[in-house]
Amino acid sequence: MLRLKGTLVSPFSFFAVFSIILASPTFLGVESYSHRHASTVGQLVLKHDRKLLTQTEHGEISAAIVTDGTKGPYHLQFITLEPNSVFLPVLLHANMVFFVHTGSGTLSWTDDDDMRDVNLRKGDVYRLPEGSAFYVQSSLEAEREKLRIYAIFTNAEDDIYEPSIGAYSSITDVVLGFDTRVLQAAFKVPEDLIEIMRASKPPAIIHAVQKEGKMLVEWQARLLKAFLGDNRDGFFHSINGKKTKKKMRAYNVLEANPDFENCNGWSLTVDRKDLHILKHSNIGLFMVNLTKGSMMAPHWNPRASEIAIVLQGQGMVRVVCSSNAKECECRDMRYRVREGDIFAVPRFHPMAQMSFNNDSFVFMGFSTLTTKRNHPQFLVGKKSALRIMDKQILALSFNVSNATIDQLLKPQRESVILDCTSCAEEEERLMMEEIERERKEEEEARRKEEEEQARKRREEEEAKRKEEEEARRREEEEEAKRREEEEARRREEEEEAKRREEKEARRREEEEEARRREDEEEARRREEEEEEARREEEEEARRREEEDARRREEEEGATRRETKKRREEEARREQEEAWKQEEERQRRAEEAAAKGWREWEKQRGQPEGKETEEGGDEGPNRRRAAKKVWLI
Repeated sequence: MLRLKGTLVSPFSFFAVFSIILASPTFLGVESYSHRHASTVGQLVLKHDRKLLTQTEHGEISAAIVTDGTKGPYHLQFITLEPNSVFLPVLLHANMVFFVHTGSGTLSWTDDDDMRDVNLRKGDVYRLPEGSAFYVQSSLEAEREKLRIYAIFTNAEDDIYEPSIGAYSSITDVVLGFDTRVLQAAFKVPEDLIEIMRASKPPAIIHAVQKEGKMLVEWQARLLKAFLGDNRDGFFHSINGKKTKKKMRAYNVLEANPDFENCNGWSLTVDRKDLHILKHSNIGLFMVNLTKGSMMAPHWNPRASEIAIVLQGQGMVRVVCSSNAKECECRDMRYRVREGDIFAVPRFHPMAQMSFNNDSFVFMGFSTLTTKRNHPQFLVGKKSALRIMDKQILALSFNVSNATIDQLLKPQRESVILDCTSCAEEEERLMMEEIERERKEEEEARRKEEEEQARKRREEEEAKRKEEEEARRREEEEEAKRREEEEARRREEEEEAKRREEKEARRREEEEEARRREDEEEARRREEEEEEARREEEEEARRREEEDARRREEEEGATRRETKKRREEEARREQEEAWKQEEERQRRAEEAAAKGWREWEKQRGQPEGKETEEGGDEGPNRRRAAKKVWLI
């Protein structure tokens, strides 16, 4: 938060600066932020609003999601262990930077192929990289003080937390997520042991000296050995009373020299330049201790946002929105914070923290650093932003004289952390006035809304009454119109009845005349029909005679055609029968000729083959001639 090593500051009258700055609408704006609004946007999380993740008789873990309004969300966890308790091994999914608030214990974690132990004390700061596995054991001290660890989990690349994968996962869940068959082969143990381990899953925090503790710890050690490699045998030696080989020492902010200190308090920052384990992280730490009736002078961070946790006491925080964003997107804030509350301040937002006259105000937090080092810009002191600017331009900006600017920038006796008696009380009074004003505005808005609704209801009722009256008037007019229409319709009906009577009389006359004409027409039609029937009968008789003659001719022609066809068929059958008889006769003649030839050949006593050899082609010719003779 503060980085003032080697920076010279000069005291001056703070009230002159603060009154002019707050009075200038061109620099900071004048509208305040309510305590409730800060909680709504996620820049303030009260202690009782943390989400409880796990809780046993040996400890608990709660979490909070905080945003600075520009980046995030940032995930914070608060781990509390009773004396002689163990937070069982987990696998980190993100970088973990933490601060030890109270108590002591031992942190054991994996570093490449080695196990490392770190003794934890109040005020220690440490970082664990993503992908490492760790567990924490609290010490059993005479004071029996709980071990409280405040941690932030971020991604190494952009310093934000990915909620879809969580901050870490239990080693037990990771290993036992595999099937029993796979675990048997990996651990070389029987199936019943795997089933026992599945059935006896421990909570996240346990007591270190319970009866089943030794068996549970041994099982956890075997899980880590299988998960991380054979060189992890010493992972749980500290729980079993043994010492691991490699010991490390954490950075302790309570033992370090403050960046700034005076009678009003002190401040300290820790970043990658001070602590090598933060080298690959963009997260830094800060701690501020304000004595009673003190204030951290108004300032802003150009390269870092701050996420602070109140460690002791209570105080007021004032944050000013100096951007040109819309009111709904950026508003001034002031709120009261107590021990355990979390508040975030985006970069570029001027801020001031104040302690009450009857209590100190101690808070620490995490800063989201960029690639460059953050140097807070104070509105006071020898090297403040106001002193660097041209006085004439500054006077024009505040719309005051150069003499006023000279008086404003005159060196003061104090800087950075200032004496500010009753400043917190005044801020609280203003905050309560703002809350009361907002409450009254809300009540006024609600009253106006109720009045508006009542007015709308009255207008709706009046409109409804007018509509009903208009409807009644229209009904009366329609009724009168309906009666007039009925009277007109009655008259029209009477006239229509009279016209119908006259029409009926004319119709009867026309019907009688029509019947008379029809009778005459009917008589004439019957005569014509009788004449037509007579002609038709004569024509029909003549047609029947012609039809009979034609039918007789057709029957005679059909008879002749049938007789001719039958004769032709009989001639064809006779011819076919003659052909068959001739073929049978020829076949028999050929068979008789062949038989006679064979007998002739036999009588000659000379085989047919020999004659063929002697006479050449003469033999077959002679046989054909003989067959012809026989056929003839």
